[in-house]
Amino acid sequence: MNDRTAIGFRLLNEFQRDFPLHPTPYALIAERLGLDENTVMSAYAEGLASGVVSRIGAVFAPNRIGSSTLAAIRVPAERLDAVAAQVSAHAAVNHNYAREHDWNLWFVVTASGPDSRQAALETIARETGLPVIALPLRDEFHIDLGFDLNGGQKRVAGAARCPPRTLSAAEEALVRALENGLSLETRPFAALGARIGMAEETVLAQLRAWQDEGVLKRFGVVVRHHELGYTANAMCVWDVPDAEATLLGCRLAGLDGVTLCYRRDRAEPHWPFNLYCMIHGKSRQEVHARHAEINTELGLDRYPGAVLFSVRRFKQCGARYAERGAA
Repeated sequence: MNDRTAIGFRLLNEFQRDFPLHPTPYALIAERLGLDENTVMSAYAEGLASGVVSRIGAVFAPNRIGSSTLAAIRVPAERLDAVAAQVSAHAAVNHNYAREHDWNLWFVVTASGPDSRQAALETIARETGLPVIALPLRDEFHIDLGFDLNGGQKRVAGAARCPPRTLSAAEEALVRALENGLSLETRPFAALGARIGMAEETVLAQLRAWQDEGVLKRFGVVVRHHELGYTANAMCVWDVPDAEATLLGCRLAGLDGVTLCYRRDRAEPHWPFNLYCMIHGKSRQEVHARHAEINTELGLDRYPGAVLFSVRRFKQCGARYAERGAA
């Protein structure tokens, strides 16, 4: 690894969670790494241009603000591109993937509340002419605490069901301003605040308060796994007894190789599974091997399950919480 590659790696890996909430964050990062501010901003600009970096910004805890759900459609193969385009056109949809299963189109809908979320799902079903199953989050065990590129120790959230948070008008404005990420300039939080009439110190204070409350999972660099070489991306699901789901979920979340882990409502009779995890690897063989090890270690091979590899990414962006029309 040459010096430039090593610097880029550190900028991606070390600041997914610990990005400085400071008036001059890029200068502070530069100081920590023995660089200059322009080098840091240029490296992040390259990451954004290449697609390795999705954005630098806020990752909110599921359903603390707004309302979100995973959803799926069983799409005839010849209609997949057309239906995926219809789904992706909705601003409420922030992730949209094709996966290997009869239920082959998987997407996340995020809206300002349960009613608008349901309205978005109904609109998608009406536009596509296909049934949509919704799989709301029940418990989170390990969700979006960053993606350790070193394979080191991860931070696991533990099972949680936090109540929704009602935002003030000023907070709503800040959420909307954060959607596209932080700009690459010397005082990005001041620039962010200027767009909504909020002082720099108020922006930073609010972000810190959200972190303390658990409204923000993290603030930092959001990377794209595929562009980093983790091209084998599998959603692994099991149908486990409800009484065992929390214990199994907490154990599953702590295992190496598990990048996300949560429990969702079933959608009987179409979808019986309630325990989920994501495994990202550099090959299918690697993912299959880790899945087999996990099955054996936790005894999950006693229960019905499935492995759904992602085969196409139609849309991936930060969640949009405001009421809006098509993207």
